[in-house]
Amino acid sequence: MTPEQFIAKWQISTLKERSGSQEHFIDLCRLLNEPTPAEIDPVGAFYCFERGAKKTTGSDGWADVWKRNCFGWEYKGKRKNLNEAFVQLHRYAPALENPPLLIVSDMERIIIHTAFNGTVSKEYVLQLDDLRNPDNLRLLKWAFSEPERLRPTLTTAALTETAARQFGELAHTLCERGHDTQQVAHFCQQILFCFFADDIGLLTNHLFSQLLDAGQKRPDNLPQTFTSLFNTMATGGLFGTEEIDWFNGGLFDAAAPLPLTGTDVQTLRKLAQLNWSDIEPSIFGTLFERGLDPNQREQLGAHYTDAASIMRLVNPVVLDPLREEWRVQQLAIAKLVDKIAALKSKVNKAIAVASTTTLTTESAEGIRIVREKARNAETAAKRKIEKHCRDFLIRLQKFRVLDPACGSGNFLLLALRGLKDLEHEVILDAERLGLPASFPKVGPENVLGIELNIYAAELARVTVWIGEIQWMLNHGFSLAKNPILKTIHIIDQRDAVVNADGSEPNWPAADVIVGNPPFLGDKRMLGTMGDEYVKRLRSCYQGRIP
Repeated sequence: MTPEQFIAKWQISTLKERSGSQEHFIDLCRLLNEPTPAEIDPVGAFYCFERGAKKTTGSDGWADVWKRNCFGWEYKGKRKNLNEAFVQLHRYAPALENPPLLIVSDMERIIIHTAFNGTVSKEYVLQLDDLRNPDNLRLLKWAFSEPERLRPTLTTAALTETAARQFGELAHTLCERGHDTQQVAHFCQQILFCFFADDIGLLTNHLFSQLLDAGQKRPDNLPQTFTSLFNTMATGGLFGTEEIDWFNGGLFDAAAPLPLTGTDVQTLRKLAQLNWSDIEPSIFGTLFERGLDPNQREQLGAHYTDAASIMRLVNPVVLDPLREEWRVQQLAIAKLVDKIAALKSKVNKAIAVASTTTLTTESAEGIRIVREKARNAETAAKRKIEKHCRDFLIRLQKFRVLDPACGSGNFLLLALRGLKDLEHEVILDAERLGLPASFPKVGPENVLGIELNIYAAELARVTVWIGEIQWMLNHGFSLAKNPILKTIHIIDQRDAVVNADGSEPNWPAADVIVGNPPFLGDKRMLGTMGDEYVKRLRSCYQGRIP
């Protein structure tokens, strides 16, 4: 099929999604000289239409087309909302083995979303007429056979490093002007969240970027403008003609923006051009270290630990034992599924035997009894399956992770992501078994922290908030609102090892403890912490800890 033939056919087509999608895809295969799913995979093991459509619920599958290690592909009718199709692919990506490309089409447009781990996502939009261009056809062919060619070169780590460096320089400049370090750090944190909210659509029409563009001409007016915006975000309401959601959560309760120069505004406008939706929340920890007095870093517990090192602890301590618990549940569920299959086989055999003989009243009654017993046993088995799934999901919802020296919350963030990923896997497994879809319940309340520094404690809350929002959006779930940032009492701002009266502090109840506590050798304790503090500390733990 030539590009002209393909374009001419699908420009005039009025076929609905269900009747047209597979033919559209087969025509694409002909256009690109690619084999169709049935031509190279007759059994649908790695390349097929309607992946997951044979779920026990009988509902639609997870993707209209699926090719392992290449793409999940979802269709909608002409001029329908393709974002809905993209959301569905996002939600079921784990069931599709996390393909590197998520592709949606309404038969007039094809939109390729990259989904490579650790990279900043990129989008390619191809209209019908664009398929006349050989470069666009090559791009589409890569999606079928060489998806690695579409891997974005910009990684989330590089993006985060760039943003952290530029923001750190701004924070340092503000501190050099004599502004209080804590106030500088808090103001920068508010700006960071506004950039994030801008890029994920929580602030509509890139409102914050527009304010910076307008502020370039009159920087003196920006503090007043920011104050008005932050106050509105704290409560919700109108900001000019824009409707602002209720953010709350404490981040915007205190609006005290600092004065900015024209050069500062230029820096912020440049930062606004980055893709903040893909920023790693660990940027906040990096900013914290760079924005505060370097002499305070050690005792504030703000050392940055990279994600790979953190997961060397989070996996064996938090996630691996839970995965093993779920594996045990899956074995029990598998036995129940086999039991249901055996019951159905028994009924079918009874019916088959009866069909070879004259059906008497007595034999008909026997079949009815067999069917009823099988139905009752199947119902009981399904209830047990549902209980296995429900009990484990409740186990995850109640699971608590504590970092008693949490700094800016990186350990808590990665532990939360891991718990949410595991919950999502269980929810998808339950759907495969025919159970109703359920909404994720694991959230910020699953992770707890203790942190001495006021700003670091708040920073940890924001890190967890943003991580939660990113996870929900990246997995196709809508955000809860009113407020968007729930007031979460997960980070205690206090000393974790000794109270002011010399007693031992209580820690919140938790299932596991993780973290990278700040270490100060005993030879440096007196000089750094002071005689009075060290005396209290040693008295508290005398005879228990050297």
